[in-house]
This record gives sequence, structure tokens and C-alpha cells, in this order.
Amino acid sequence: MPSMPDTAAARTSAVAFDPIFDVELARRALAEDVGRGDLTTEATIPAGTRAQGRILAKADGVVAGLPMAALVFRLMDPDARISLIAHDGERVSRGQTLATLEGDARALLTAERTALNFLGRLSGIATLAARCAAATAGTRARVVDTRKTTPGLRTLEKYAVRMGGAANHRAGLDDGILIKDNHIAAAGSLGAAVARARAHASHLIKVEVECERAAQVDEALEAGADVILLDNMSDDAMRAAVALIRARDPRVVIEASGNIGADPERLAAVAATGVDLISLGALTHSAPVFDVSLEFDAR
Repeated sequence: MPSMPDTAAARTSAVAFDPIFDVELARRALAEDVGRGDLTTEATIPAGTRAQGRILAKADGVVAGLPMAALVFRLMDPDARISLIAHDGERVSRGQTLATLEGDARALLTAERTALNFLGRLSGIATLAARCAAATAGTRARVVDTRKTTPGLRTLEKYAVRMGGAANHRAGLDDGILIKDNHIAAAGSLGAAVARARAHASHLIKVEVECERAAQVDEALEAGADVILLDNMSDDAMRAAVALIRARDPRVVIEASGNIGADPERLAAVAATGVDLISLGALTHSAPVFDVSLEFDAR
């Protein structure tokens, strides 16, 4: 199957499915909701009834997950005709039609909640990511996500972050070295942890170290860290740490994290300290659901 473009720039009337839109995940989600059958739909809708309708945005925001929603409907009715009017990564307005559907009424009704759950969850993340990215515009700071994702939905949730204009951090534990406080405690010291990481990892892998105090920043610089994460520091402490790191080793990437949240004013203040990255667990663990609905046309 053709790949879904990563931006909203390319427009197509056909629904294309990238492997990121996981068929087995969609099947499991449907099975969870449908169980032994859709009692209401089977009782009220005669077999063979056809229906057509629209998926509507009930708020302003950035849409993400339309192909996943379409996949869910197609699993219930492989012959359903689905046209995406909006596309992932696009800003949409309250009342805007996102997609049109035509197919077996029973199938569309049974798939409705699962499809909209995916769409609402991912669009909520994309909308929050867009708001956070806008708060740091004009600075060197990029807003990135974390591994604080819904179990089983990480790939989709990180996709939604990108659709909102923010960026991804590690996809998993195998995607980079980030030495945190418990690693340091178990290794005996920050220096020992970095030295062991260097000995274990390929020269292509960057070593990142989490620092909570100025003394740890100094130690991380001495150990040759490639990336330093300033964790739970005040703005003044971050500003001082950034100045120290830039003076000592300009190649080091500086990340801020820890209870920063998604408030635009707070993000702007952190960005103004001069950090390169601001990592936010809130992008995926606290994004409000974006309100969407399926409305059938009257017969």
C-alpha cells in the first residue's frame, strides 16, 4: 500500500495507510469494544441498511489519526467509501467536516466509538503539541516528547506529536543512552556511569546525562557527556547552567525537563534560558481529547 505523507501538504481523495497505522492494534481495539456483538445496533438496524455520514470537528485544533479512524471503519466494512476532507497535520475549525463515509450502517455504527477514540486521542496530542511548539517559536528551543506514553500506543502518539509540529525524543530504551538519577545511584557515580556507557556503546551513540544540580553539570562536562539534561531546575539555575556549558563545551546539546508543563508562558520562559530542547511528558500523558463526532445524514 502507498505511504501516508508526513505532512498535510500532500492532498489525496484516497485513504492511504502507512504501516504506522497498525491493523492488529485496530483489531484489538475493536474486539475490546464489540465483545460478543453490538447489541444495540443489531437490535435496531436491519441487516443490509446503507448509511452515509460525516466526521465533524467539534473544536478548533490540529487533526491527527484520520487514517487510523478510516482503517477501523474499513475493518468492519471493507467496501466502505471513505474520503478524507482534512488531512493529518492540518489546522481545523469547529464544525469542519474531516471525512465523509458511506457503507453498511451496522458496520459504521459498530466501528464508530473505536474510530473516534483513536482520532480524538491523537488529535488532542497534535493540538497540544502545536500550542507548545508555537510558544517557543523564534528561539533555539525545540519541544520534544518523552516515553510517558499510553502502553501500546507509543508509535501513534509520537506520530501525533510530529503532526502538531513538535519533535520526538527517544522512541524506546534501545534508541539512545540517557543516564538518570537511579542509573547514577546504581553505578556509584555520574563519572562511572558515563565511562561504562562509553565503553558499551557505539561511537555513533550520544550519551546524555540528567543533572539536577550545578555540581552534576560540572561533573557531566568533565565526563564528556554529549547531551546534558537540566532536570527540575529553576529558570535562573538553567540560565547559569547554559552559560557554563556553552563556555566549556559548545558542542553539548542542552535539554530542559521536569515539571515544565504545557503552559505557553512557562515554555517561553524556559526557551529564553537558551536550551536546545524542552522535553514534555505532558504532550502525551496530559493532552485533552479533541472532540469529534460522526453524524449520519437523515434518510
